[in-house]
Amino acid sequence: MSAFGKKILWVDDEIDLLRAHVLLLEQKGYRVETATNGEDAVHLVRNGAYDLVFLDEMMPGIGGLQTLAEMKELKPALPVVLITKNEAESLMDEAIGVKISDYLTKPVNPSQVLLAVKKILEAKKIAGGIVSRDYIQEFQNISLRLSGPMDGRDWRELYQRITLWDLELDGHPELGLRQTLQDQKKESNGAFGKFVERSYRGWVNALPGERPVLSVDVVERFVLPHVTGRTPVFFFVVDCMRLDQWLVMEDLLREFFSVERDLYYSILPTATPYSRNGIFSGLFPLDLEQRFPELWEAGEDDEKSRNRDEHMLLDKLLERKRVPGKPETKYIKILDAEFGKQIEQNILSYLPSRLTAIVVNFVDMLAHGRSDSPLLKEIAPDEAAYRSLTRTWFQHSSLFGMLKTLSGQKDVTIVITTDHGSIRCLHGSKIIGDRETSTNLRYKYGRNLKVDDRQAVFVKNPAEFKLPRASVTTNYVLAREDYYFVYPTDYHRYLNQYRDSFQHGGISMEEMILPVATLRSK
Repeated sequence: MSAFGKKILWVDDEIDLLRAHVLLLEQKGYRVETATNGEDAVHLVRNGAYDLVFLDEMMPGIGGLQTLAEMKELKPALPVVLITKNEAESLMDEAIGVKISDYLTKPVNPSQVLLAVKKILEAKKIAGGIVSRDYIQEFQNISLRLSGPMDGRDWRELYQRITLWDLELDGHPELGLRQTLQDQKKESNGAFGKFVERSYRGWVNALPGERPVLSVDVVERFVLPHVTGRTPVFFFVVDCMRLDQWLVMEDLLREFFSVERDLYYSILPTATPYSRNGIFSGLFPLDLEQRFPELWEAGEDDEKSRNRDEHMLLDKLLERKRVPGKPETKYIKILDAEFGKQIEQNILSYLPSRLTAIVVNFVDMLAHGRSDSPLLKEIAPDEAAYRSLTRTWFQHSSLFGMLKTLSGQKDVTIVITTDHGSIRCLHGSKIIGDRETSTNLRYKYGRNLKVDDRQAVFVKNPAEFKLPRASVTTNYVLAREDYYFVYPTDYHRYLNQYRDSFQHGGISMEEMILPVATLRSK
């Protein structure tokens, strides 16, 4: 229904004195009916359909608040604007408790009335018009940026802008702009892949101050400055969390914390054995293999293999950085809800430690679980729904419980980040490799790998990317954009099985450009 034709009920025992207001609303296209007492108003609401009610608080017979309560019992979602001469706070509290939509104090003027109507009945339409106008302008700005040279900072800013628009459009599905944004994101990811292919070798061979912040720099840049010995630091790493997922979580946290958000780049491949070990060790995979060869000899398919020594790697990093006082560190890995609840109940017991690192694996399980569960795919059929599912999980999670508990501690610093993101894979890329080739969908390493170089970055010399090499013939391939690798054998079966799944390991903005936030209690 458009604004024109929407129906308003105005209830006031002195309604004749408000004819000018009623006439104004009718001139603006609204249909207005009136009543002079609460009994008639309740009867009209019971038997009619209204979009908004203006209700006088002081009337003979049943008063405004009782009328309001009876209306809400009949039509809980009906918007009601209470109008009164009484400015007592207790009255406002009582009216708000019955869920009024707005509150006006007599004498009201026509502009107040019209503003209240527009705010309640036309806010979404007006906001949608503004969003459409602003997005069209932003679309042009982003296209212009993509046509020129961009550095690491430019890409971080552009991806953040695109992501914020993604969330903005979640609230306005009726505008039909989602596909336009998705097309622009795809174009951006194509350009981003080329940028990373040109730049990554230089990044991993440069000094920290001469490159964007990478996984190996996260602890030194964002955590260690707070490990002074005076106040405890909690370092949370949420596996496989994208920027858009963090933003819906951040929205819930701002009630409890002041939040300082930054972005950094995951190292490649954007997978846990590489990126999360990079965070905790401060080392690139090649350096990690040379220092801890026994770690790299393990498989990489579960949390008990190549990521089994993260606590040790963190302690070694602190030793190398000569953090004063040899701070005692605690390390916790939460792999299931039951253990998470135990940690939530005991989170304050970790306050004596100078640094507590907590890894939370639920988001990664959600991403992979969606690939295998038709139910999860039905619940989260697209990225907007995936964000919504993340928000629902977070609201009821032990992670949120821990953070709310810590928000009551004035001298605690909390740093939250992730090791890599994920991308919704929609296109298959045929790959050929031998039996020893790794099984990952977004990156592979092995011998004799063959793949379309328009769909993947071929790493002929892994050392240039600071990657380990099992033999002189080992190469890596990293999927671009939203491609995923499929072998020719039983090609169509696996193509269909993994299409529209969230995967990681390759090169995309969603996987590589990651949030890191510092939280302090308000």
